Amino acid sequence: MLLGELLVANGLITAQDAAEALRRQRQHGGRLGDILIAMGRITERDLQRVLHSVPAAPLSIEETGLSLNDLLNLLTKAMHGGSVDTATKLAEVLKLPQRVVHLLLEEANAAKLIEAIGAVKTLTGAHPRYGLSARGREWAMQAFEQSSYVGPAPVPLADYVSRIQRQAIGDERVAPEAVAGALGGLTIADALISQVGPAINSGRPMLLYGPPGNGKTSIAERIGSIFDTMICVPHCFEVGGQIVKVFDPDIHKEVQLDDGANSNSIRATGFDRRWVLCRRPFVVTGGELTLEMLDLRFNELAKFYEAPLHVKAMNGTFLIDDFGRQLVAPETLLNRWIVPLESRVDYLKLHTGKSFALPFDQLVIFSTNMPPSQLMDGAFLRRLPYKIEVGAPSRDEYRAIFRSAARRNGLEATDEVINYVLAELTERNDFPLAAYQPEFIVRQVVASCKFRGIRAQFHKDMLDFAIGNLFTKDSPGYGMTVARRGTPNLRIAAGA
Repeated sequence: MLLGELLVANGLITAQDAAEALRRQRQHGGRLGDILIAMGRITERDLQRVLHSVPAAPLSIEETGLSLNDLLNLLTKAMHGGSVDTATKLAEVLKLPQRVVHLLLEEANAAKLIEAIGAVKTLTGAHPRYGLSARGREWAMQAFEQSSYVGPAPVPLADYVSRIQRQAIGDERVAPEAVAGALGGLTIADALISQVGPAINSGRPMLLYGPPGNGKTSIAERIGSIFDTMICVPHCFEVGGQIVKVFDPDIHKEVQLDDGANSNSIRATGFDRRWVLCRRPFVVTGGELTLEMLDLRFNELAKFYEAPLHVKAMNGTFLIDDFGRQLVAPETLLNRWIVPLESRVDYLKLHTGKSFALPFDQLVIFSTNMPPSQLMDGAFLRRLPYKIEVGAPSRDEYRAIFRSAARRNGLEATDEVINYVLAELTERNDFPLAAYQPEFIVRQVVASCKFRGIRAQFHKDMLDFAIGNLFTKDSPGYGMTVARRGTPNLRIAAGA
């Protein structure tokens, strides 16, 4: 990743500023940061703050924060297969600077764990190749018995804790226009935006509740995507001699680093590659959530840990969708989290019995269709400072949603069509309006037209068929109002 991109991502300059600075650099040379300062786009303080916002690469074995024995364990395990035989390859596997790898190779050689086995020629010259000695192979096998983990060197727990605190989600300000932009396309009341905004900026947990089908999940997903700053996530961390994997490519969206050849790259500034530069994560779990998923998962065969879901969501957003329908009882889940939500600290336990603390820094969103009073008592409700009801749309909002759904599907919804739908739902039945209904109805009409081999258009019988699929005859409200009476044949056609 280039320095200019990082400055843009942190909102300190615009993309146009970066492009102009690069143009001046090509013409006159110099460092990009200095050029931006001369242009008056950033201050020296801002530049240094950004450069120091990413972890600096260690320059010695001591600066890794790991013991020499632990590093030699990783080195010998990486070399055990025979294919990782140069300092360059080891640096890539362990994500350590070559300078540190060379220091490790010197220590391994002094301990008679490795031996030189020749050299490999590259465009940059000849590079020594190394192999494990008999003593080194024995060392590696003993290391494998402790843990079969091979990969990036871990960061110390203390460094991970410090990094979580430095990139706390509550420290990021999200402006009203950003909230409105993120929720754009959703027809929701302005009052809801004014409620969601403070909740996002607080970084504290929120509860979205209300009848099904009115956009709670959509709102939560938009909230999760609203943050544009980047954070650093470790490949893994070390605690009590154990390794805990954190980085998950299915969850963490990595921001690719420049290859380092460019003097403007973050890597060229000495970025510690044991960390991964990512967007703030957004983790969703629903009915599949169990209590075990919130604890460290120890692999008995591999002998290392996988971080639980909420740790992978650290410094990001964690959505518990359909709360109340999990495999674990609501009160059990709430009891597990009552302390972390209150104290902002979570305690995890290793299989050795050792416990350790991690900051509980994430925007937790509970989304439920069930009455909150049935899910939690007053004590827990007090720990959810933001309780936001996402109710049914008004008639005007329903009309706007219906017209938007029709346009997306190549149709035009006239007042006659929408009035007919509203009458069917609320006059000839007693069904509640919901934001999901227009899209549902329009798509069913389009499917009916496709089946008949005609262009997309509204017909009374198609609307009746679609509305009938919203509910069943035993649904509350079915036929509970005025008895059905004859209605004129509705045929409003619009080309797809």
